[in-house]
Amino acid sequence: MTHTRRSFLASSAALLTGCDLLSTSRKGNWIDAHVHVWTPDVEKYPLARGYAVSDMQPPSFTPEQLFAHCRPEGVQRVVLIQMSYYQTDNRYMLDVMRSHPGVFSGVAIVDENAPDVAATMRSLVKQGVRGFRITAGKAKNLSGWLGSPGMGTLWKTAAELKVSVCPLINPDTLPLLDKMCEWYPDTSVVIDHFARLGMAGAAKPEETQNLLRLARHAKTHVKASAFYALGAKKAPYLDMGPLVRQVRDAFGPQRVMWASDCPFQVEHGHNYHNSIALIRDRLDFLSAEDKAWMLRGTADKVFFSAAAI
Repeated sequence: MTHTRRSFLASSAALLTGCDLLSTSRKGNWIDAHVHVWTPDVEKYPLARGYAVSDMQPPSFTPEQLFAHCRPEGVQRVVLIQMSYYQTDNRYMLDVMRSHPGVFSGVAIVDENAPDVAATMRSLVKQGVRGFRITAGKAKNLSGWLGSPGMGTLWKTAAELKVSVCPLINPDTLPLLDKMCEWYPDTSVVIDHFARLGMAGAAKPEETQNLLRLARHAKTHVKASAFYALGAKKAPYLDMGPLVRQVRDAFGPQRVMWASDCPFQVEHGHNYHNSIALIRDRLDFLSAEDKAWMLRGTADKVFFSAAAI
């Protein structure tokens, strides 16, 4: 009798866990996996060298401005991506995270070539950072950039800390990223904005295949995001459906996460509703469980779970 009761309780708990995920998908409580914030207070938070106040467009995007867009759509938690205006000075993002406990996770920028980059990463992870953005910037030699000793340290340290490397790349970098995933299979990777497929015109079939090929790396994820900048670049973004489906099929919904890329998603005639609605309401091939993972579960697992600190 005791064994039967324990088995019943265990199976009930498992069932409730699944039901909780699906019920959440109906109620909301979503996570936006990619938002930038910045403040007009450039005295307290100076801009990085090479940036001017005139570069800040819009002039500010604070948490309060974000909440006005995301809360009506059921988004309760957000992954902040360090804004390029500040480069490796992550203080504003960290202060926002501290001011809103439990609401934000963070993806920081570090200088991978700095001698103390591993220590810097550990310090940031202790403050709630769960990922590190990498970009090619002005690198002319992409293989030299991704294959540099500093990048090796960054990838190895991210694996040790159980946090993610978050590449903002163009499609031409996908084969090199594939190599890095082979070299560092224990490192979690989150690719921003479908690797910008379709940003500069129709995506080439080989570029799409290069993205899908990364699905063989078990710790690689993709953000379904920045719809305003991809494909036809026009709401309701239904032309993005085939790519969403291909990525869902290749990676599984457990490795795909929706994100808005605010504030850019709410500029120039675009809005927040149309971004989340594409995944939540408009693609009939996505099941309730797919949506639960893509709108909450994947980002929760990757960016809000405990790190190794």
